[in-house]
Amino acid sequence: MSERIGRASSRIEDYALIGDCHSAALVSRTGSIDWLCWPRFDSGALFAALLGNTEHGHWLIAPDDPRPRIQRRYRDGTLILETEYETQDGAVTLIDFMPLEGGRPDLVRILVGRRGQVAMHAELMMRFDYGITAPWVTRLEDGQGLRAVAGPDMVVLRTAAPLSGEELATVSNFTVRAGETVAFTLSHGASHLDPPPALEPMQALAETERAWRQWSSRCQYEGEWSAAVLGSHIVLKALTYAPTGGIVAAPTTSLPEKIGGQRNWDYRYCWLRDATFALLSLLDAGYLDEARAWREWLLRAIAGSPAQAQIMYGLGGERRLPELELDWLPGYEQSRPIRIGNAAAGQLQLDVYGEVMDAFYQARCADLDHNHEAWGLQTVLLDHLETIWNQPDEGIWETRGGRQHFTHSKVMAWVAFDRAVRSVDAFGLPGPADRWRRLRRELREDICRNAFDQDLNSFVQAYGSKRLDASLLLLPLVGFLPPEDPRVRGTVAAVEQRLLSDGLVLRYDTADTHDGLPPDEGAFLACSFWLADNLVLQGRRAEARDLFERLLDLRNDVGLLAEQYDPLARRQLGNFPQAFSHLALADTARNLSLSQRPADQRSRQRRHSG
Repeated sequence: MSERIGRASSRIEDYALIGDCHSAALVSRTGSIDWLCWPRFDSGALFAALLGNTEHGHWLIAPDDPRPRIQRRYRDGTLILETEYETQDGAVTLIDFMPLEGGRPDLVRILVGRRGQVAMHAELMMRFDYGITAPWVTRLEDGQGLRAVAGPDMVVLRTAAPLSGEELATVSNFTVRAGETVAFTLSHGASHLDPPPALEPMQALAETERAWRQWSSRCQYEGEWSAAVLGSHIVLKALTYAPTGGIVAAPTTSLPEKIGGQRNWDYRYCWLRDATFALLSLLDAGYLDEARAWREWLLRAIAGSPAQAQIMYGLGGERRLPELELDWLPGYEQSRPIRIGNAAAGQLQLDVYGEVMDAFYQARCADLDHNHEAWGLQTVLLDHLETIWNQPDEGIWETRGGRQHFTHSKVMAWVAFDRAVRSVDAFGLPGPADRWRRLRRELREDICRNAFDQDLNSFVQAYGSKRLDASLLLLPLVGFLPPEDPRVRGTVAAVEQRLLSDGLVLRYDTADTHDGLPPDEGAFLACSFWLADNLVLQGRRAEARDLFERLLDLRNDVGLLAEQYDPLARRQLGNFPQAFSHLALADTARNLSLSQRPADQRSRQRRHSG
């Protein structure tokens, strides 16, 4: 087995994303696919080297040269990855993609000779169920590939390149000359069925490129950062599960928020908290079909008893997401435990009620095909929220150290009743508007009385606390108070003074909190974008622009962002790529433009709110 890839030791930002709106894979700069969940985002990984080493599954295709010159990029407006390798003998391009059309799971890797000749090495180690199960491998009858079976799953590899078995892996050594093309296709199917029919790689490439470019051409943002905004929306599209419209937070699990730490979570699910952020971003970019599909997913997911509403669901709205630890995987750079499932699904997080109400309100403001069922469900959710808003909860950051009266949670409960009142006033929907106005007023008074600390001149993380929290930056963005309010200005100043790490925003001080986890993590990228949004609203445009440009510089070479960033080690941290980070990037780009201002859009009419 090749010694040069015996890790996985690639940095998180060394990976690129490919996907087909059903699943996704991460490809390293060295040409190794180290993470692939197939055929769905939440299925057991076929390649799990990202969370251990190559023995847990990977697929390498790279020059048989220890130090080739490497350059990579996405084809414009697509998620088709091109990695160019140059050696002393020649140059070759590796094209990686997952076909968007065809309705079946395929992964295609095409080598194109550009100059001279390049000796290549390929190494495929398939391990089902997160790297623990080695499949039974046999040759196809036509001799043009292999069939691997493990339980219900079947994977078929087709290629004209020579293949041989070596230490429970499939290897290939061959040469690509200028003008030559060598293709590999990996297809998934059910093991009790015949192998999937062969795919024509170049035709699939042309069709996939056309589909991505047609989709990208619909993006309506034409501002200064159009490439970055489009790239972020391509990520959001790739993280959308096409059959249902659900959007996963990230395609990975257990990438650490601190190298070697325990803050490792499964993000391959759909969070209600992302509802308004995602909906507004899709609407503002002109992607009405995707916004409509997300809204419909949201409606289906929360349907039922309001007391049983969850903060996250599976791709189709599944409710049971039991959290398990996989002890056979050593973890990314020894960061353990490895978790699948997410116990936070059972937490009480009051803020999601505000997100749901705001999402449906913004959909109505955008004339997104009124859904008559939605309002009835919303009123039932509001009735339930009326009975629980004064309870402590686990909050936006899903702490595991006990419930508190988190300020952000209370503010988003205020948002829920505020959007209900607006819906009655603006759209004539039926409902007890006077009672909702009273509750809105009661919540505001309760928050301003219990969550603002006079000594700090700032709102605080929770009632009676002295701790700050970056979620407080959302107060003016959701319209709770105007940006010129002295309490908002004081809060922004306090965050700048106490929660910055090398100019980037921490969620909170993990060494001075009771979140039930060991301290220390990176700066939270979405929170840093929120600070830039606040600077825009305060008229500090030059500072906002500088911070935004700094955040853009943190993207990797193909424009991707994880959840967090370590300013000291200068590394990305957390699950990757992260929808929340890319949503925040697109919003801040619009906030800095003169024509599109999501911060104003979401908080419209704030000065008229009681």
